[in-house]
Amino acid sequence: MPDTVTPPENLSAFPVGDPNVSYAQYFVGRSWLAMLTKDRCPVANVTFEPGCRNNWHIHHKGGQILAVISGRGWYQEEGKPARALKPGDVVNIPPEVKHWHGAAKDSWFQHLAIEVPAAGSSNEWCEPVSDAEYSAL
Repeated sequence: MPDTVTPPENLSAFPVGDPNVSYAQYFVGRSWLAMLTKDRCPVANVTFEPGCRNNWHIHHKGGQILAVISGRGWYQEEGKPARALKPGDVVNIPPEVKHWHGAAKDSWFQHLAIEVPAAGSSNEWCEPVSDAEYSAL
């Protein structure tokens, strides 16, 4: 894919942000990150190009909340079927649950990622979601 791919304008009222180079190693495909706030409860707008998804990962101690704001995507917890996501959906991810999330094959996707504050919280990045797993959706 060419490096000139950019998200469509006006996906949502939130800024798309910059290419997500800091976490690119944990994504299949391109994503963009806009930190909306880092105070008290970090909130980021994450934009995924069609087919982009993050690796399996675990939020230790605090967990995470996803609020879908645009496009279509997927969320899956280890050992459970994937859940289709659309604007207005909210996913409450408890701490210590291995999961992934990302765009549908044919749709841009945006969600607000809300980190639940907790003392000693951390993220553990695991293996990529395989093309076979993703293609089966």
